[in-house]
Amino acid sequence: MRPTGSLHLGHYHGVLKNWVRLQAEYPCLFFVADWHALTTDYASPGDIPKNTWDMVIDWLAAGVDPSQAILFIQSQVVEHAELHLLLSMMSPLGWLERVPTYKDQQEKLADKDLSTYGFLGYPLLQSADILIYRAKFVPVGEDQVPHVEFTREVARRFNHLYGREPGFEDKAKAAVKKMGTKKARLLNDLRTKFLEQGDAQALARGQAVLDEQQNISRGDRERLYGWLEGGGKKILVEPDALLTEASRMPGLDGQKMSKSYGNTISLREEPESVAKKIRVMPTDPARVKRSDPGNPEKCPVWELHKVYSDDERRKWVVKGCTTAGIGCLECKQPVIEAINAELAPMRERAQPYLDDPTLVKNIAADGCEKARRLATETMRDVREAMSLIYV
Repeated sequence: MRPTGSLHLGHYHGVLKNWVRLQAEYPCLFFVADWHALTTDYASPGDIPKNTWDMVIDWLAAGVDPSQAILFIQSQVVEHAELHLLLSMMSPLGWLERVPTYKDQQEKLADKDLSTYGFLGYPLLQSADILIYRAKFVPVGEDQVPHVEFTREVARRFNHLYGREPGFEDKAKAAVKKMGTKKARLLNDLRTKFLEQGDAQALARGQAVLDEQQNISRGDRERLYGWLEGGGKKILVEPDALLTEASRMPGLDGQKMSKSYGNTISLREEPESVAKKIRVMPTDPARVKRSDPGNPEKCPVWELHKVYSDDERRKWVVKGCTTAGIGCLECKQPVIEAINAELAPMRERAQPYLDDPTLVKNIAADGCEKARRLATETMRDVREAMSLIYV
């Protein structure tokens, strides 16, 4: 996530709730993309450190747990930059120019000069961010799927160019034998089905067999992943998109919640401020007087009821609004209470880090160290594949 400072409920419902769920299901890495912030804000980087710490505190407040996931800062793991550089040597320029968001972002941010190498290359930096950890999945919405597919293409091209090590076939056959006669025969059969018949299920079964194998080295495992597909050694893993359900958190004006619209409620907003903001929210223009009936579908407050109220409460709102049985302030009160109930544990979790900033800095330092260990392993293999080993 790019460091934009304190987060709001749109970030929580759109991203952070999903992160909290995923960290219990997978080994996850969550990082502050401070280099990515420079692709559009290179002229004014001064706010990045403060925004970084504010954002990480909000992650922790939302329930992201450093004992379950790795939290780190992109620029503090310099291997990201090295992999980005090496990938740039073999990535066709046309691939970058056709990324859907390239021209779209240039149009949206027309007030900024984005005719820079860094902006053109940011999708490749994203690919490096993913590939350096050999990630199996990247949690994204549908609009980000092209970025994951781009990353898959980069990994595929890298493996094609550099995965054909000397004696590959012999090494792969020797690795198969280490699995034992029964497993070796099964793997050979599955490989034949995939290569001769295009049987995708046979490939998936073969990959599953390799995943379960305990008595082969990581190098042999990567070699056999490529051998299964009839290619070379798989140095970089092609990730899959893990589609997340789109969540459109409504803002105070009925539009999507966004800082640019000035319609947000932050994750550490004080109860009095939440109440004040919701009480002055616009409602159905037809309800000029308390006795005027209204239509919930024309009222921004109704959009918040869809998020925070159960069926019974919504029926109460519809009936009360359309018959003028309840006033607008009365309708808003359950939303105020629900949002404050959601934010209360977040404020409580955030307070220790606000009281002692060294706590959050220690979490980030520990996460950077863990991420660097993983990144270093990948870079060792990448350098070896590209003949950049001089010992």
